[in-house]
Amino acid sequence: MRRVNGMAKHLCFLSILMTMLLPICGCSHLGTGSGAKSALEEANSDFNRGSYQTSLTKYEAILEKYPNTGDRVLFEMGIIYGHPDNEQKDYLKSLECFQKLIKDYPGSSYRHDSQMMIFYNSSVNLKDQLIGSKQKVIDTLQQEVKSRGSEISSLESEISSLQQEVESNRKKVAELQQEIAALQAVQKGPADRIVIEKKARQLTLIAKGEVLKTYKIALGGNPDGPKERQGDNKTPEGSYIIDSRNRNSQYHLSLHISYPNEKDKKRAKQLGVSPGGDIMIHGMKNGTSWFGEFHTGVDWTKGCIAVTDEEIKEIAGLAPNGTIVEIRP
Repeated sequence: MRRVNGMAKHLCFLSILMTMLLPICGCSHLGTGSGAKSALEEANSDFNRGSYQTSLTKYEAILEKYPNTGDRVLFEMGIIYGHPDNEQKDYLKSLECFQKLIKDYPGSSYRHDSQMMIFYNSSVNLKDQLIGSKQKVIDTLQQEVKSRGSEISSLESEISSLQQEVESNRKKVAELQQEIAALQAVQKGPADRIVIEKKARQLTLIAKGEVLKTYKIALGGNPDGPKERQGDNKTPEGSYIIDSRNRNSQYHLSLHISYPNEKDKKRAKQLGVSPGGDIMIHGMKNGTSWFGEFHTGVDWTKGCIAVTDEEIKEIAGLAPNGTIVEIRP
């Protein structure tokens, strides 16, 4: 019973995360004076430190003193009320903030995002309620198993079926969470820099100094050190850009990196070898997408940077040609 209860708690936590469609925004959408801007930054700073009630109190004061910031303040208060780390979270107040924004500010740039917040809150809460009802049935059946030994086999079969339903709903919640993460990254994009850390096997999309999303990666089969020559199966190290893309790649989709740069060419010339080329950020080889995230268990490329098919679609959508690519050891 502990394992089932733990699953329900995990699903509840996932449903809370559905309120995090967008992070607390910066001041780029405001035309307010310096006083309002300073007050908003202070309230946002409290939020980032985890002082949720203090942040809410300051936002309420801002709403009274600077009514022209009302739509943004309501949006950010809605985020705080539903934040998973807020011990005094209140879903009803969160929804009230978004609903009031839509009603009172029909022309607000936050209107569409508020509508999405209400939709995802409602969707995840519905899933959570369904999971909760199934959990109650499971608990009842488990009690009956203890008192009705002759029917244990039949009841356990029913429990197994219900647990499968719970797991199915958990997966649906996880899928919705992934959709929200993608929407969040798109909202803050496009990326202006890609940082690839070879040792950590990690690719990070960055926009204006802020991390959009991080991905696990696989590298060339001989990953240590910079690429020196054609055929050495090494992933380069240095600064490059995305200079083209191939939507008909044999690796699902690929973004071409401007290797070799001048430093790479000079090193290869000194060694009397060809520096090679065709270094890409790409997805799985066509027909092998079923590997999914398990592909990162081994470095399998010829020097490229590999992610899953779903991830390369996201990266391609967020990183236009000309995006800087920094590959670190």
